[in-house]
Amino acid sequence: MRAFERLVKEMDGIAGELDEQVVMQLGSTDYEPKNCDYFRFMPRNDIEEFYAGARVVVCHAGGGTILTALEHNKPLVLVPRMKRYGEVFDDHQLEIARKMEAQGAAVVYDISKLKSAIGNVNTGLSKFSAGGNLAGALKEYLDQLEQQLRRV
Repeated sequence: MRAFERLVKEMDGIAGELDEQVVMQLGSTDYEPKNCDYFRFMPRNDIEEFYAGARVVVCHAGGGTILTALEHNKPLVLVPRMKRYGEVFDDHQLEIARKMEAQGAAVVYDISKLKSAIGNVNTGLSKFSAGGNLAGALKEYLDQLEQQLRRV
């Protein structure tokens, strides 16, 4: 996975203004946040603790990450990685983000809008649950993509 400095830097700036703990998974991003706790990689079982304690999950628009957040009944703010920034090879995350947005997920295409999206997320919406509309829509979409790939 390529670095996602655009999200990490913006979230670090926002973290300095929030009255709550922010923890980020950096992956291969070189930038080291100054205003929050972070780690590069961690086994899935260990990451589960962070999901469980989160008020909201801000993440890329990767299927696995989204489903994990939904399994923990956490509201999402999705920031899709984009080809034009060299964050991915194609814009598949834009497709996933648009599908999730149609189901009510908060999606940030312009990184300068991230802070307001985090502030506006409604933590009480039942559609964010693992059995709700978002998870079902994502699973359906990913199944369709998998079927298309099998045909190629």
